Amino acid sequence: MFPGIGGEEIRGLSGAIVVRRVLWVKGKIVKNIGVVVNGALGRMGQEVTRAVAREAELKLVGAVDKEVFQQSLPLADVSYIVPLSDDIDSLLEQCAPDVLVDFTNAEVCLATARIAAKRHINLVIGTTGIAEESVAEIAEMCRTYKIGAMIAPNFSLGAALLIHLSQIAARFFDCAEILEMHHNRKIDAPSGTSIATAKAMLQAHGKPFTYPDLGEEVVRGTRGGQLGGIAIHSQRLPGFMAGQEVVFSEMGETLKLRHEAISRECYMPGVVLAIKEVVKHQELIYGLDALLALE
Repeated sequence: MFPGIGGEEIRGLSGAIVVRRVLWVKGKIVKNIGVVVNGALGRMGQEVTRAVAREAELKLVGAVDKEVFQQSLPLADVSYIVPLSDDIDSLLEQCAPDVLVDFTNAEVCLATARIAAKRHINLVIGTTGIAEESVAEIAEMCRTYKIGAMIAPNFSLGAALLIHLSQIAARFFDCAEILEMHHNRKIDAPSGTSIATAKAMLQAHGKPFTYPDLGEEVVRGTRGGQLGGIAIHSQRLPGFMAGQEVVFSEMGETLKLRHEAISRECYMPGVVLAIKEVVKHQELIYGLDALLALE
């Protein structure tokens, strides 16, 4: 058993003694929600570990990363040892968390979800670029293993509200474009948030948006990509963290909705909320807005 983790001792799948915290979750008493963070040494992973460590109802019981040079995670906010490993299966066996949080990449995330689901561990996934068939597979995992999973392209409360407001506006405008801005280290374009926004707008609009015909695109790609008549433009510059602007237009007027993430701290209230809520479900929940009771 790893030192410094308090709680009720139980035996893991291999017979090793592990520790569970003990709150009411799925009809059982649990004390704190035990959390393991995958990709803990990455930019988002570090932010998540700090947020979990600060939250009274949560307990950071383990961390995983692909490059590990020590056996514990150094954190100023905790007085106990947080095990750190590059072996996800072994760590989950020893720590027995209630929730696995993953902000890695689409390929790693799916492989990790398969391992965690078999151990009946709930999932909170903030990885972007997850294919629809992978989302469907995770939903099937929830049904098979009776766990909850939360997938959100963006855990910012402001971004969730922007998507919601864009859905409302989409009912009244026939023309719309999306400009999304991210730092230059983001590997995919357009962002998962912009795709989710466009899909939500199309659902509310009930038909494709009007996309103006061009006589000629002098510089290829100037009009960006297109999803259902919505042009999506991606900016990748070192001065950005993350942001999105949705522009609606009709004859004689425009409506602009804009959100900017100034630091990664903005995602943490959404991540913490997702961790606390996912243990109450045995299904896939997609999008942070599903937890915000937006109308």
